Amino acid sequence: MRTEWQNDFAAALRNPDATLPPGIRDGRGAPRARRFAVYRNNHFVSLIDALADAYPVVQRLVGDEFFRAMAKVFVATNAPRSPVMLEYGAGFAEFLDEFEPVAQLPYLADVARLEWAWLSSYHAADADGIDATSLTVLLPTQVDVLQLQFHPAAQLVCSRWPILSIWEANVVDEGDGQIKPDAGPESVLLNRPRESVDVRRLPPGGGAFIQQLMNGLNLAAAAALATKARSDFDLPGNLQGLLESGAVIGFSVPGNGATRENCDTGV
Repeated sequence: MRTEWQNDFAAALRNPDATLPPGIRDGRGAPRARRFAVYRNNHFVSLIDALADAYPVVQRLVGDEFFRAMAKVFVATNAPRSPVMLEYGAGFAEFLDEFEPVAQLPYLADVARLEWAWLSSYHAADADGIDATSLTVLLPTQVDVLQLQFHPAAQLVCSRWPILSIWEANVVDEGDGQIKPDAGPESVLLNRPRESVDVRRLPPGGGAFIQQLMNGLNLAAAAALATKARSDFDLPGNLQGLLESGAVIGFSVPGNGATRENCDTGV
């Protein structure tokens, strides 16, 4: 349990106008206050640097100076919840949704979601995917109620903006920086079947289809909702692409005991 002094210390660390805790502000506290100011600055700089490392495309889209000023606002209101620096910045996309100075870039928050999904996929546990041949054990009547189990690294990002095209054009030292935000919506599946993250642009209805499967719906129900969303949804093509991505590690057929799982988390 944190003490009152610790609460005062944390408040002063994050707010330059807050009263310094006892032992720093009183007695021979002037040198300590100066050292505390240096510590506070280092605290902010390290968290801003962490955000810059996590969101290089967002930084490129808005420019270094603007990004760091924006990140400072985020840091001031979002304290780390974990000692692991890689976990800092999870709520940055939601912050951008409400940050008025970037309202003219409505796609920016979804680009941030894509970047965070890439990091989450990269650092997720290992597992082995299954392929289409694994489904040959099923009877035709079992396919409709099939439920899929997803790789720990599988991440889905759906947007009304062409976020993958924007990301591809602005990956540092690789893209040309050209963006066409009116090019239409894109849904993206990320997975790390091996050492590197696989990033796939999904076909029509693919985002809705995979989202429902991740929510636990069976194959038939997910396909029905995807078809409702997009009349040109192609179930065989989407299912084949999903299995080829390595994002599925097992399946189950409720009620009859048919299951298969292929997972090695390394634990």
